[in-house]
Amino acid sequence: MQNTRRLWTWLALICLLSFAALGWVGREIFVHAPPIPKQVVSSQGDALFSEGQVQRGQEAWLAGGGQQLGSVWGHGSYLAPDWSADWLHREAIALREIWAQRDFGAAFAHLQPSQQAQLDARLKTEMRRNTYDATSGVISLSADRAAAVAKVAQHYIDLFGTDSELNALREQYAMPANVLRDAADRQALAAFFFWSAWSAATDRPGENQLSYTSNWPHEPLVGNTPTAGTGIWSIASVILMLGAIAAMIFFHSTGHEAGDPTPPRADPLFNMKVTPSMLATRKYFYVVIALILAQVGMGVITAHYAVEGTSFFGIPLGEILPFTVSRTIHTQFAVLWIATAWLATGLYIAPAISGSEPKFQSLGVNVLFYALLLIVAGSTVTGWLGTLQNLGNDYSFWIGNQGLEYTSMGRVWQILLFVGLLIWVGLLGRALLPALRTPSESRGLIAMVFLAAMCIGGFYATSLVWGQQTHYAMIEYWRWWLVHLWVEGFFEVFATAVIALLFTRLGLIRAATASAIILETIVFMFGGILGTLHHLYFTGTPTSVIAI
Repeated sequence: MQNTRRLWTWLALICLLSFAALGWVGREIFVHAPPIPKQVVSSQGDALFSEGQVQRGQEAWLAGGGQQLGSVWGHGSYLAPDWSADWLHREAIALREIWAQRDFGAAFAHLQPSQQAQLDARLKTEMRRNTYDATSGVISLSADRAAAVAKVAQHYIDLFGTDSELNALREQYAMPANVLRDAADRQALAAFFFWSAWSAATDRPGENQLSYTSNWPHEPLVGNTPTAGTGIWSIASVILMLGAIAAMIFFHSTGHEAGDPTPPRADPLFNMKVTPSMLATRKYFYVVIALILAQVGMGVITAHYAVEGTSFFGIPLGEILPFTVSRTIHTQFAVLWIATAWLATGLYIAPAISGSEPKFQSLGVNVLFYALLLIVAGSTVTGWLGTLQNLGNDYSFWIGNQGLEYTSMGRVWQILLFVGLLIWVGLLGRALLPALRTPSESRGLIAMVFLAAMCIGGFYATSLVWGQQTHYAMIEYWRWWLVHLWVEGFFEVFATAVIALLFTRLGLIRAATASAIILETIVFMFGGILGTLHHLYFTGTPTSVIAI
């Protein structure tokens, strides 16, 4: 018992310190994220992009498919390109060609090696120089680079518009014509793509050969190659991991582990009394099956678009079910069926553990089911219609498709889902309360189940933290709090604790042995909470993120 209390203390301490560190990193990202300029101007005074365009371009990109249609800073799908990488390469090529034609009167490919080397060196210097003025909020570009930027910007304006000459490229990207119908949105989109590429190649203030994205994406033309710090911390992480594994093995070998109990002759669960609320969870699992099948079906369609672009074996399916919609459903349903399965599991086992069922528990389970069904169906339909009808940035954010992987549903649906999760925690808690009040060997496990459930309900609030105009680096920071900590963290704690409880009820392991789940939780939360940052290596974050 004393050992168990010590483990709970360590778990609390690890979580407290880890979240404190994660919060500190969030502050560092907020402070040191790539600055969003008020204007981008040429040295001749011509305005390329005006105030607010970068932010509007971010909203337009997310509303037009976002991370389902290509990616930015590596976050998103990879049928269409990573737009920050694509812009960076196109701008570098365009600028080099401008110099080659003007200075040597020929295309770059036809120049002498010495001439090419001269322009390559000049290109690195030009692209890496940070010309952002923090006082005025203006990025100043040379006349030549401004011309290259204008040329690349027109490419994206045409690509997301209706230019028929780009139809073949759109087919490769599995994107329809006129993704953004508003000309102002297309202009702003170019500003956002420029800014994402500028952040990827421009040196941080006071640094040399180190961009805001730690030199990602790899682009030798502008000197974007892995930094020494990246290599050092990669090697250090492997050494530390092997050392930690060795320490865990040594720790395990020093302790005495009791043998497994003799399994009972009959399955103890066969005699379990099934309550009305437990029976009411059956329909949850039918929905889980339906969501899995729908996810697989959408995955088949999404994968096929890599071959035909906008058709499915010759059928123009992309007209009513474009790639952005099929992939959104495919990724979103994965999260939803996992969540639904574990919500139903919690509601099913809670009365079985406590041996009693609270009043109106069955009614609560049924009401929650239909509420969740409404959220799943409603968010899918409104997101689908919003994409097809191109209903604008505000609609996409609040009701339609936010354009973010794994958390794409509109903000209204997210709020409703958060309320539903809190109701689930309440239903689970009132059913587990008798067991939590009764001293037993399993009480620690039951407490772990309920604490994990509270975290599942509470941490979904991180999906409500960012807004339409939040800096993209901060959106990614909070989005991974949801995807990594909510789905991959607390659902795992909940699942492992539930399985340990079931094994003890089946008589396959001792309750004292099952309490080792606390130690297991310490291990993977110690790595998992700060491990959230492995999603944020190159999203405009400080170098310390790579180290942590």
